[in-house]
Amino acid sequence: MKKPHLLLTALTFFSLTAFSQDVIRLQSCTNNSISKQVDSLKNLYGNDGYVLLKEASITMESEFEMPVIIPLTQGAWYQFVFIGDYSSRLYEVRMYDWDERQVIFRQKKWGDVDGNVIVYSYVPQVSQFHMMKPVQVNKQIKKNLCGYVMLFKRTGAATGSVSPAPATTLDAQPAH
Repeated sequence: MKKPHLLLTALTFFSLTAFSQDVIRLQSCTNNSISKQVDSLKNLYGNDGYVLLKEASITMESEFEMPVIIPLTQGAWYQFVFIGDYSSRLYEVRMYDWDERQVIFRQKKWGDVDGNVIVYSYVPQVSQFHMMKPVQVNKQIKKNLCGYVMLFKRTGAATGSVSPAPATTLDAQPAH
């Protein structure tokens, strides 16, 4: 009597695993033009008093968001950078707070000046995790697009007399 239940349980388990969705895994990539832009931006922000906290090259698929979760500290001034593959036609970044409210939306197109680079500042009102979701659209290359994300934090000594605006007014746009 126990063996039919065991067999049924095993079959159910194998059928569920066979039809389960693939997990999105973060994979690195290499792109020489993006590497040059990364080096330039690291030097630029380093000279302006920013410290690089996190960076990653990511393999992306056209029209699919790649979620990046980051812990942010209340009142700190952050600079976010996303660099997409130069051959893509559209680049977007959305950022959400812990309550899943969209706090940032940026979009660039291929013809824009620095079209494949999206940069924005953000000062969180509370310390919590945020999710950055970059996406790029490419008509020729559907898979294995290279992207790069960086998170900089402004150091206390470098802020000088400039004080950041609250997150509700600094680059924030309401969700649609």
